[in-house]
Amino acid sequence: MEKNIKELYLKSIFDSFTYELPLIITKKIIDDAGHRLYMNLKADMQIELESTKEEVCCDYAYNLVLNRTYEGYRSEIDTIYGQLQSILSVAIEPASDEWDRTYNVDFCIKINKNYIGLQIKPIASGQALNQYQWIEMNRLNHQRFENRFGGKVFFIYSLTTTSKKKKIYNTEIIDELLVEINRLKKL
Repeated sequence: MEKNIKELYLKSIFDSFTYELPLIITKKIIDDAGHRLYMNLKADMQIELESTKEEVCCDYAYNLVLNRTYEGYRSEIDTIYGQLQSILSVAIEPASDEWDRTYNVDFCIKINKNYIGLQIKPIASGQALNQYQWIEMNRLNHQRFENRFGGKVFFIYSLTTTSKKKKIYNTEIIDELLVEINRLKKL
């Protein structure tokens, strides 16, 4: 029981911590992340910390940041290029880093002079927060995107099947995307 509590505590601290990591990851940033994790543990769990080494926290930081970032990236690519682009019969491009940071848009579809934004998330992120809360957190940025580029931003949730393939979880979004594409083509 004590081991499970410790693992859950470590995970909750690091999950909140990784939210703050910048887009450009360097060795120093990851080492600093591991060090800050260690200091948080030291302050909050002195007894349990005696069995935890700083190197273990740094290794955990490397594993989580590198593996999670790559897996998330591959998930987005598989969902977008593997399925959505062929279903919609339009070109889908990665959004710029600026659009990702400013508007929370991962991919975009250019229709005439307008853009549609796509935000791709694994279904687990939709379950971590109530979907309404998740959408509300991004509503302002997505509204600014629509005001500037003319098209709406859509959330697309991906799901891993039992055969380890990615598929679109909220397939009803495809019809909404087609409506938006047709609307922008008529402008």
